[in-house]
Amino acid sequence: MERIDQIKKEFFEHASQVSMPEQLENLRVRFLGRKGKVTEAFSLIKDIAPEIRPRFGSGLNQLKKELEAHYEELKQRLEDSAENEDMLDVTLPGRKTFPGRKHPLLKIADEIKDIFHSFGFTIEDGPEIETDHYNFEALNIPKSHPARAMQDTLYITEDVVLRTHTSPVQIRVMEERKPPIRMIAPGRVYRRDTPDATHSPFFHQVEGLVVGESVTFADLKGVIQAFAHRMFGKDARVRFRPSFFPFTEPSAEYDVWFNGRWMEISGAGMVHPNVFRAVGIDPGKFSGYAFGMGIDRVAMLKYDIRDIRLFFDNDMRFLRQF
Repeated sequence: MERIDQIKKEFFEHASQVSMPEQLENLRVRFLGRKGKVTEAFSLIKDIAPEIRPRFGSGLNQLKKELEAHYEELKQRLEDSAENEDMLDVTLPGRKTFPGRKHPLLKIADEIKDIFHSFGFTIEDGPEIETDHYNFEALNIPKSHPARAMQDTLYITEDVVLRTHTSPVQIRVMEERKPPIRMIAPGRVYRRDTPDATHSPFFHQVEGLVVGESVTFADLKGVIQAFAHRMFGKDARVRFRPSFFPFTEPSAEYDVWFNGRWMEISGAGMVHPNVFRAVGIDPGKFSGYAFGMGIDRVAMLKYDIRDIRLFFDNDMRFLRQF
């Protein structure tokens, strides 16, 4: 019984010094917590002589109720005090609120996803830190290709890179699913580019992939033209120029005419047979096309912005225009 009196005395001594929520929580843990003094006292019941156990147990129960009641009283007192401190001072000038809005790149990304989703494409995602296999090897990019050079790619280790495109997502999807496949993969990508009006060491890209039987280059051109009309309007024009990419054959780059100028959006082409073989798809039975586009470039063309760095300067005067 002296133990009960000792715990009670010690609790109220500490309680009298509580003035902050952190101190109150420490008080609770020390006396009423799972390993607190009251719990420890209850564990002594089994070692006490049977004739005094009822009295000791009753005393502990009464102690616990009294301490819990005082703890709740202290807690309410601190909460009331905090509310009083936070009360509105009507003599102060009003606080102006600023409504939030989406970043222009997010707006364009969402618009691109909505357009391709309406075309029957799924939206896929993948890691931004990629292995050499998914970023290069499975995409038919040989060891000697310039993209493998340290000056073009950000390497974490010899076999791990910050992805240079979202094409690795296409490989992951083709490994997991059988054709037919219609997908796009939006996301951030990274390259060792010196920032200037049209280049950034990180930017946003959308890669698209369609795989099925009897898929042709004409299907690719139709989808890109339909996208351009939905994004920029019926007056937008698309032109394709012959090019080379290791993962497509034949390959092309395509530009969009809008706001009185041509802008290169990205590349496209028919999926190379070696890419199909790398993921276990029979190139004799299936064909497909792949395309990419820079979200930043689409935004620059649509909003008539001439410097990509404006998207990343966090200048509210610029961002509030959207």
